[in-house]
Amino acid sequence: MDEKPIASIDQAKEAALRVLLSNARGPFQGLPRTAGWGYPEPYTRDLMISALGFLANGNQELADALRRTLVALATNQTPRGLVPSLAHDPADRGSSDTTPLFLFGLALYRKRANQPEFLDEAARKALKWMQYQSPDDMVMVSQLPTSDWRDEQWVMGFGLYVNTLVYAYLLLYGEHESAGRLRDLMNRLEVRAAAKNPHEHEGLVVPSKPYYALYSYKLFNSDRFDLLGNSLAILTGIASPDRSRDLVAWIEAECDAMRDRGELAVDSPPCLFPYILRHDPDWHPRYEQYNRPGEYHNGGVWPFVCGFYVAACVAAGRMGLAKRKLAALTELVKPWHENQAEWGFNEWIKAQTGKPSGRDWQTWSAAMYLYAAECVEQRRTPFFDEIRANSPKAAGSIWKG
Repeated sequence: MDEKPIASIDQAKEAALRVLLSNARGPFQGLPRTAGWGYPEPYTRDLMISALGFLANGNQELADALRRTLVALATNQTPRGLVPSLAHDPADRGSSDTTPLFLFGLALYRKRANQPEFLDEAARKALKWMQYQSPDDMVMVSQLPTSDWRDEQWVMGFGLYVNTLVYAYLLLYGEHESAGRLRDLMNRLEVRAAAKNPHEHEGLVVPSKPYYALYSYKLFNSDRFDLLGNSLAILTGIASPDRSRDLVAWIEAECDAMRDRGELAVDSPPCLFPYILRHDPDWHPRYEQYNRPGEYHNGGVWPFVCGFYVAACVAAGRMGLAKRKLAALTELVKPWHENQAEWGFNEWIKAQTGKPSGRDWQTWSAAMYLYAAECVEQRRTPFFDEIRANSPKAAGSIWKG
């Protein structure tokens, strides 16, 4: 990497830290803001994902902000263990990813603070709640559409992203047998027959592809590519080293083809592809307003997700590519959209134009930039290295591309 990208990365890291410190206290009980403009509320999923950057950076003020958020979430947890979508509002419920993200963020904080019993009762309740999210008591959890971070995306049943989080926290809390069962289920082929054997559990491996399906449930599935879920599959060790390398190579080849077709204007991958088009059977009328092709959850380029992808490249042993993708992410977080600022750290970028389209100064965009930069600089993936080291042996790649 030449001197110019290094200088830009250093500048971006300093800017990301300024954004996070500015957002560390917001108007709701002093809890962190989700964004500098537009989102003053403490959204659970954003802040728990940001825990990776908060803690990898080593800044005590950010660690304290995470601790305050965890305490608020534990205080507002439902009697049965569900963690709310807003840290300050116990009535804001219905998310499938907030409880596993709470367990994940809490485990990271416990390790960094050396407080293994911190919020122990809340952790036990959350673990119990998640057990009841597995409809067949086989560990893999199911969800309702628009209940995870994609509030405008139809993901039904056994979703990849949420189950990668479940796998991660199971290992972090020492539930190795359950984690092994979940990994085995996720590494099974999707069920695609017209009539499903009632004793055959859904899997998430896509036939003849190296990646994992967006979701699968009984006779329904989607094999569109989910960048966040697949990046987490690499980082957690659900994907074997061979499959991880194949998966990263496939992503890069597909993105090159998308750029050739004019579907992608940047050197960072979209969150979902192929895009859902108006004539596709999984198109919903509401997408016309909120989720057009190449936008938002239908293939928008999200800096926080790209941070996970940079880390996944490191985990897959592709250091040269990881450096290139960090440089691309640096360019991605530079433009501002709402308020003139030196660095925008925007929410999402339109894939076909590279123009920022969401809210500026996003906490998770800044936090995951810091985490991605730490991964490249350290040539390892903090926290996930330990998860992979404890991961049951993953299935090898069966992709024959």
